Amino acid sequence: MEKYYSAERSTQMLVYLMKAHNIKKVVVSPGMKNYCFVGSIQNDPFFELYSCADEKSAAYMAVGLAEASGEPVALSCTGATASRNYMSALTEAYYNKLPILAVTSMTHVGEIGQLIPQIIDRRTEPTDIIKYNAQIPMVKSNDDEWSNNVLMNAALLELTRHGGGPVLINLTTECSWDFSVKTLPETRVIKRVGYEDEFPELEGKQVGIFIGNHREFSKELTELIEKFCEKYNGVVICDQSSNYRGKYAVYPAVVTHQKLYPSPLREMDLMIHIGQISGAYIKLLPEKVWRVDEDGEVRDTFRKLSKVFEMSDKKFFETYVKKAENKADSQMEYYKEWEEEIERIRVKIPELPFSNAWIAKNMMADIPDGSYVNFGILNTLRNWNFVDGKDIHAYANTGGFGIDGIASTTIGASFQDKNRLCFGIMGDLAFFYDINSIGNRHVGNNVRILVVNNGLGVEFRNYGHPANEFGEEADKYMAAGGHNGHQSRDLLKNYAEALGFEYMSAATKEEFLEAKKTFVNKEITDKPMLFEVFTNTEDESQSLMLIETVEKTLKATMKKTIKKVIKR
Repeated sequence: MEKYYSAERSTQMLVYLMKAHNIKKVVVSPGMKNYCFVGSIQNDPFFELYSCADEKSAAYMAVGLAEASGEPVALSCTGATASRNYMSALTEAYYNKLPILAVTSMTHVGEIGQLIPQIIDRRTEPTDIIKYNAQIPMVKSNDDEWSNNVLMNAALLELTRHGGGPVLINLTTECSWDFSVKTLPETRVIKRVGYEDEFPELEGKQVGIFIGNHREFSKELTELIEKFCEKYNGVVICDQSSNYRGKYAVYPAVVTHQKLYPSPLREMDLMIHIGQISGAYIKLLPEKVWRVDEDGEVRDTFRKLSKVFEMSDKKFFETYVKKAENKADSQMEYYKEWEEEIERIRVKIPELPFSNAWIAKNMMADIPDGSYVNFGILNTLRNWNFVDGKDIHAYANTGGFGIDGIASTTIGASFQDKNRLCFGIMGDLAFFYDINSIGNRHVGNNVRILVVNNGLGVEFRNYGHPANEFGEEADKYMAAGGHNGHQSRDLLKNYAEALGFEYMSAATKEEFLEAKKTFVNKEITDKPMLFEVFTNTEDESQSLMLIETVEKTLKATMKKTIKKVIKR
């Protein structure tokens, strides 16, 4: 019976990607755990194989071959101590920046430490033998396939990055006897582009620039992005923490959060992804993604990454604007479609109950230009992303994405410039978690904190959240209700005033609009301010539902109905 490629998907993926990244030289040592991999590559004429029974010698042969050829060279061995014999040569490769790909093999990771023959732990290695360690499980789900693809691409790219060096791919196997796969199934290939590399052609009728949490943009970079959009029919997709204030910016969360309407604008030919973590949960469906960042890391947020540009945003946009200087400007159709879609849905939203979402709608425009604003993660950031941004410096603690430290981060930012207003907007759990910060003696009069006090973690009581299925029982533990005075009207008032804050509160829309005048006063007054707003879980949940279900399609409505029937 003829032998072709192994039926094991992880092995197929690695072989396919090695070919795509032009890694053809392999020094092979004998063994059972690596036989699926070796059996696959020895039947493919692309690969140039060499045999060596001594793994230490094999690794040094790879060192010599890599040094002499200037190409990456792979190694393959079985389990047990075979891989340990690679260490001396990998140390040599590490310090001399030689691109050695060590492909080790083992059965299930759960067997580590269970006194099973030939199972050793290679999940961690000495810090100076490899640049990258990719642990590859068997593919049992779509998530496994996606994750393995990202890890393998990242590992292979690391071989030649920043001068090069050795990497490890530890390939899990079930030692399948099936070698019947005649043609390797395609798997996504991710490439890296550096400053000195040839830039690929940019093709696509609809181009979106997605900006996550980002520092303030210079005037030069803003103008480059505007020109890029004009040349490539682009739109700049933002959340509040994007900090992009140029033309062609849209805030599409109100569209992408629709539960009963999948907007076709979410699909685009190409997305340029810049910035860091976005907390807006903007659901987009790009055909492919180019990630631009000086760190050059493989970050596959949208699971469509095809290229990583290891460079500054400025270099990227400058290059593509120059490449298109003889190209006629687009009519900006994609941007205009987004603008119209967002406005069409916003005008359908009815009057909201008194809630975080209502506060955002009625306060954002009044925050003085140039202010610093820290939005609390999740519920607060979500609701404030339903409205457009403005000329402020916005931030959200999306890096760790926890409720801790939001007030402290706001206060820390206020130290930089005492003449700049610094607003912190957060829920009660986040504020009380960090309450000691407002007692710091360095707190200045430019600090203004808005606490939306609904008495618990309202996220867990929002419609559609699985915890809300428990009703009020969720308040006991999941939503942490009843702490911090249980919406006491005096607790925070007395505490804040004792610390020298000007305190104000509101429990109705009318009270809020009146107190807001003082809170957003553009002049720095003689005291820091704390504005406590009391809402309830029913109104918070109702507001979110009204926003997220305002637009409907027959198909989506039928799907939702069927799900409810099945659930019953």
